[in-house]
Amino acid sequence: MNSNVEIRLSDAASQLKEDKLYRKVIWRIFPLFFLGFVFSYLDRINISFAKLQMAAEFGLSDASFAVGASVFFWGYMLFEVPSNLVLQRVGARAWIARIMITWGIISMMMVFSRNQTAFYVLRFLLGACEAGFVPGVMYYTNTWLPARRQSGMYSRFLMALPLSIVIGAPISGAILDSMNGVLGLRAWHWLFILEGAPCILLGFVILVFLRNKPADVNWLSEPEKEYIESNVTHEAGHKLTRVGDMLKCGKIYLLILTMIMFNAGFYGLTFWLPTVFKNSGVESSFHIGLFTAIPFGCAAVFMYLNARQAEKTGGYRLHGTVSILLASAGLFLATFFYANFWFSLAMLTVAASGILALMPIFWTLPGRLLSGTAAAAGLALINSCGSLSGVLGSLLIGYLGVQAGMYTLAVLLTMCGLMFFFICPSREKNEDI
Repeated sequence: MNSNVEIRLSDAASQLKEDKLYRKVIWRIFPLFFLGFVFSYLDRINISFAKLQMAAEFGLSDASFAVGASVFFWGYMLFEVPSNLVLQRVGARAWIARIMITWGIISMMMVFSRNQTAFYVLRFLLGACEAGFVPGVMYYTNTWLPARRQSGMYSRFLMALPLSIVIGAPISGAILDSMNGVLGLRAWHWLFILEGAPCILLGFVILVFLRNKPADVNWLSEPEKEYIESNVTHEAGHKLTRVGDMLKCGKIYLLILTMIMFNAGFYGLTFWLPTVFKNSGVESSFHIGLFTAIPFGCAAVFMYLNARQAEKTGGYRLHGTVSILLASAGLFLATFFYANFWFSLAMLTVAASGILALMPIFWTLPGRLLSGTAAAAGLALINSCGSLSGVLGSLLIGYLGVQAGMYTLAVLLTMCGLMFFFICPSREKNEDI
């Protein structure tokens, strides 16, 4: 690199320039992925609201719903790694757009769930079409930002997860309450149509506006492009780049186990919270949506602030471990005092906040280890195996019952906190795991 285009960060002024540069990068690439993640989770959680009407219409039992909810993750898991390897070859722009368009189409086709078999098949296809989106975004971020800059991006990106519930839960409830019979369709049909169509539109927007690498954009100067690429290249020299080396790395499997445990708690809450509120006596679907939005709205704020503080201080281990242990305690207390609605709601809010606060911190850890093809395959492997938690979380509650299932998830979250403390580097060693 020519010395006249190097941006060397040796003082506070240079640090501010770097901060400004990476803020510009994040705010250019983040909004499209944020919207994609919002729509992604809308298409996942709307099934929990559709169940409120689908169950009566074609005899969908809690156990059958649990199977259908989990079938999504089998499709997701099977196609996750192949999808991300294709993304590495063809580029994020074309492949993420393909993912968005096809999952929007399948989501709208959920209106044809007229029996359990059709329900299971369409849920599997939805998972297969969506496979690769989250690890694809993580891989894309890994090619633009060094590991120490990624938690800020991930905290913003993952805020879409709780916000999709905050926005989607009341909207889903309102659709169920007001759209039945419109144009001869059931209200739950409209739920899938109105929340699936935006995914298709966003897919075409991504195809137009997203660029694969810094060299392709026109909003960075040449020195800025060179600096970003040199940072990523320099860091990649200390990471695993081959798939074979990644598969031999024991830390990858510890990351997978950790993700399975905390995601089980998240999906248990996501899929069953509307049912919990309905069982507690809340009858209006719209009110169920509002109550469901409260824990995740608070969680969005806590997740962002926690990740920001962790990045500022370098205390990733402390901020992640404390958060997930608080989530475990919150879930246990919410279940034990379920008869006290408002206290239970407060504890569910603590549980959702703690689980989500761990996520952006957790996703910085694979980026400390992996680059290139190993990153594409490894991120997908972690996320796809972690998707087993969607199966685990939904089936535990479906077959054990809400109360016993929630207690079991609280135990898993405690185990997750201990595991995370073990694998996350201390502040003094936060450059490597």
